[in-house]
Amino acid sequence: MPDAPAVVVVGDAALDVLARHRDPVAHGGDTRARVRITPGGAGANTAAWLARAGAATTLVARVGADTAGQQVRAELEAGGVACAFTIDPTAATGCVVVLVDGTGQRSMLPDRGANAGLVGADAHPAVLAAADHLHLSGYVLLDEASRQGGLDVLAAARAAGLSTSVDPQSAGLIEDPAAFLDWVRGTDLLLPNNDELHALTGSRDPLSARSLLEAVGAVAVTDGPRGACWVSPGTVVSVSAEEATCVDSTGAGDAFDAGLLVAWLSGAGPEEALRAGVAAGSAAVARVGARPSARG
Repeated sequence: MPDAPAVVVVGDAALDVLARHRDPVAHGGDTRARVRITPGGAGANTAAWLARAGAATTLVARVGADTAGQQVRAELEAGGVACAFTIDPTAATGCVVVLVDGTGQRSMLPDRGANAGLVGADAHPAVLAAADHLHLSGYVLLDEASRQGGLDVLAAARAAGLSTSVDPQSAGLIEDPAAFLDWVRGTDLLLPNNDELHALTGSRDPLSARSLLEAVGAVAVTDGPRGACWVSPGTVVSVSAEEATCVDSTGAGDAFDAGLLVAWLSGAGPEEALRAGVAAGSAAVARVGARPSARG
C-alpha cells in the first residue's frame, strides 16, 4: 500500500446556518424551516473529507478572533485536519446562510469574512514542503480581495514541486472565463461541475472539457445524478452516479474532490479515481450538512 498522500487545502473555513424548508420561500413573509448551525466553507469541507479518506491534511485559511473561529478549528481538528490558520482580529469568521429546499438542492448566501484577506504568505513554506499536493478552492480566485493570494499560493506550490488542483466552485461568479483559465493555467487537475463547465466553455457536453486542456493537465467534471467524466490528453472516461437519496447537496462537490484526489494521488487511474469521488459525493448528499460525521 502506498503511503497516504499529504494534501494542503487552501480555501474558506466558515460556519453554515443551514435552513431546510419544504415550501417555497415567501418573500417578505414567513416560511417554516428546520434550522441548524453546521461547520462549512468549501476549503474546510474538502479538508474534512480528505482526512476522512485517509489523507494527511492541512487546511490553510483565515478566521476571526471570535468564538466561531474557535469552533471551526475545534471541529476540524477533531476530524483529523491540521489547521494552519491566520487569525484576523479585524474580521469575523466566515458565515454562509444555506437554504435547502424539499428536493435537497441548496442555495447559498455567503459572507467570506476573514477568508477574503488570504495572502500567499498564509501558506508557509514549511507547510508546502511537507505536502505532496495542493488543492485550491476557486472561491479564493473568484474574490478580487483574495485572488492574488491564491495565485501566489499556486505559484509557490508548483515551485515546491507539488501537484495542484482547483475546484472552480461557482458558475455564477465566473464572469470572465478567459481570465479564470489564465489564473489556473498550469494546474494539474481542474474539478468543475457541469454548470461551471458551461460557464467556462459555453457547453454542457463533458467533451467540451477538451478545450480546457490548453490551460490545465486534466479535467474531472461532475454532473450530479448523471455521474462524472475525466478528460485528459488521449483519455476520456465516464462513470455512472451511485443510487442515493439526496437529503442535502451542500458540500457534495467538496466530498467528490476529496475522494477523487486521495485515489488519484495514491496511484489510481481515472476510472477508479472517478468512482472514489462519486462514492464520496453520494455519501455527502445522503446526510444533512457539508461534512462527514464526527464518527466517520
